[in-house]
Amino acid sequence: KERSVADLREAFSGHGIAPLAASFQGGLLTSQGDARREHWKTFEQRLALCRDLAIPVLVVAGDAHGPLGPQDLGRLSASLVEAAKRASDMGVRLALEFDARASFPNNLQSAIALVDDVGSPSLGLCLDWFHWTVGPSKPLDLWLLSKDNLAHVQLSDIADVPREMATDADRILPGDGSSPADDLIHRLRDIGYAGGVAVELHDPRMWRVPPRQFGEIAMTALRKLLGQAKME
Repeated sequence: KERSVADLREAFSGHGIAPLAASFQGGLLTSQGDARREHWKTFEQRLALCRDLAIPVLVVAGDAHGPLGPQDLGRLSASLVEAAKRASDMGVRLALEFDARASFPNNLQSAIALVDDVGSPSLGLCLDWFHWTVGPSKPLDLWLLSKDNLAHVQLSDIADVPREMATDADRILPGDGSSPADDLIHRLRDIGYAGGVAVELHDPRMWRVPPRQFGEIAMTALRKLLGQAKME
């Protein structure tokens, strides 16, 4: 482990890379029994890795699926409190990513309410534009974003399919589809957001593109989007 961390540090330094976020950790919110113990063990390992590699943000998946009762909601809230505490001890900030397909939270307003309820500077929000677009979030919800509660942003666009039918495989490069993120970019400018903005795609066709080449393509798309929004 020590050797791999040292190698990564050297690689980052040699290429002038300063990682802004790690994605992602799942299974923390409502899992139980052996599965819960395994997820939290992995979480501790990832927090340590983020600390050792000076990665400031770790994305946590809002993956509470299926029917949820009062006990599940209590477990979810307590899990976020505990996760934020452990992250704080490691000098890492968590970014809760709401999932449009989850039971709770599945929208921006509910996710921000959860983050506010925990009330820890070590817990913020990850806004994935795909989940904002295909879920029940509303344009007015963007006004709930602030530079204090927003910890990370993930961008993609959607191919020419109805939002109700869109899947992860329909994610395409930002600015190339039917769901441009201009409104979000304007809001990031308004609040003075200075955190990370990532391009997140799940299009299987992109998996065949060499990583370095894809990185250049993604950066070009991102710069184009930011420039169109006059946020250079």
